[in-house]
Amino acid sequence: MKPANEQNALMVRTKWGKNPPEWIVVLAEECDRTSQGKTAARLGIKSPAIVNQALQNKYGGRMDRLEERVRGELMNKVLACPVLGEISARRCLDEQARPFTSSNALRLRLSRACAICPNRREP
Repeated sequence: MKPANEQNALMVRTKWGKNPPEWIVVLAEECDRTSQGKTAARLGIKSPAIVNQALQNKYGGRMDRLEERVRGELMNKVLACPVLGEISARRCLDEQARPFTSSNALRLRLSRACAICPNRREP
């Protein structure tokens, strides 16, 4: 079923050209289906402006991190975590962002594994 509003998909075609990345198209479709604000919240992004800037090809931040969130949450990308098993790419990023605490055995194991994990994203 086609989204009633295709404003974001149109913006992507205009700002990204003929061949935008697949994940940007998926992001635009989700924004058209819901809204940029709801999509940002679903992705765990604090500001809908980040989503808007990405759709306009103007986002100056870590586009690779945004891409991983979209692939993990909207495209169901799964990663093999040495501690947690199969997890979404978004959860992987969320776990990496959590603060270290030596009083939690799981956080300690994750801290050690994340430091050498091929899925790790640089700060």
